Amino acid sequence: MKKTVFMAAMASLSVTAVQAGEEPLLNVYNWSDYIAEDTIQKFEEATGIKVNYDVYDSNEVLEAKMLTGNSGYDIVVPTSDFLQRQIAAGAYQKLDKSKLPNLVNMDPELMAGAAAYDPGNEYSVIYMWGTTGIGYNVGEVAARLGEDYEVNSWSLVFDEDTVSKLADCGVTLLDAPSEMIPAAMNYLGLDPNSTDAADLEAGAALLEKIRPYVRYFHSSQYINDLANGDVCVSVGWSGDVFQAMARAEEAENGVEIGYVIPDEGALQWFDMMAIPVDAPHPENALKFINFIMDAQITADITNYVWYANGNAASMPLVDEEITSDPGIFPTEEAKARLWAAKVYDARTDRLITRLWTRIKTGQ
Repeated sequence: MKKTVFMAAMASLSVTAVQAGEEPLLNVYNWSDYIAEDTIQKFEEATGIKVNYDVYDSNEVLEAKMLTGNSGYDIVVPTSDFLQRQIAAGAYQKLDKSKLPNLVNMDPELMAGAAAYDPGNEYSVIYMWGTTGIGYNVGEVAARLGEDYEVNSWSLVFDEDTVSKLADCGVTLLDAPSEMIPAAMNYLGLDPNSTDAADLEAGAALLEKIRPYVRYFHSSQYINDLANGDVCVSVGWSGDVFQAMARAEEAENGVEIGYVIPDEGALQWFDMMAIPVDAPHPENALKFINFIMDAQITADITNYVWYANGNAASMPLVDEEITSDPGIFPTEEAKARLWAAKVYDARTDRLITRLWTRIKTGQ
């Protein structure tokens, strides 16, 4: 775009922001390590709206704020199953799609998948999506399990004999009970979406069995630790592991990171942009969502964070190294083995919380 056209577009957007009658301010609450370095700056320059940008690293932290109310945030990014429950609780406002012209850029198939949690996509738009699998240090795993050991199964983490051999180099799990317990259940041949107490107990028992070999439970620390070679196996989110891979390559520290969607299957999730029902700047929030859906902006984010997006128009602008990687954009065969999270009722929530506390504390 020529500079004169770009400046005119910026001026037009700035005038629109003023005309909306809202102060030029936007409060965003997003996952850590989940946006390009210049995205916020570009939005501020294009609109004249100042952004306060805060981060979290678990859905549980976000949910506590959303269900309490008066969070002060204008944009939040819950994962699809948590979003569904929060919509039912009245936490979000419907989107005025007439103010989101860039919706035409979104992939209809992926938006239909997200609509399973938000019928008609009335309250949310896909930010990024991905899988929960295993990140690992290729050299350290080979040194302990053999050069011919193929990392393709959850047994790397859930088989006690295998994981015990990796404890010295560092095994980490997500601090995400609604993901870790179902993954253990799936490995045991159970339905990962089962809410049967016996199935959940079985998944928890497996996690307790491997607990002595787990260095820590955390949902963001493992990115740097994998990149630096401080841990060797992490159950983590696809884009986070690829960020660790990129950081290791940039540091040229000799650490080679791999990511695998296990053969037994894995969780597929969508992170969704939504506007809290009591957002102080809802018009500015709509401008931000529309800005993110710009093909180039979405591509820039994916190219930086290595997460798949739901923006079809952005695909030609995404690095081929990313679009061709089956760990980021799974093959059709891998997709067939993915499962979507189920929204838990209050009884199951309480049980999951109790089991997770027991797993983490050993009590």
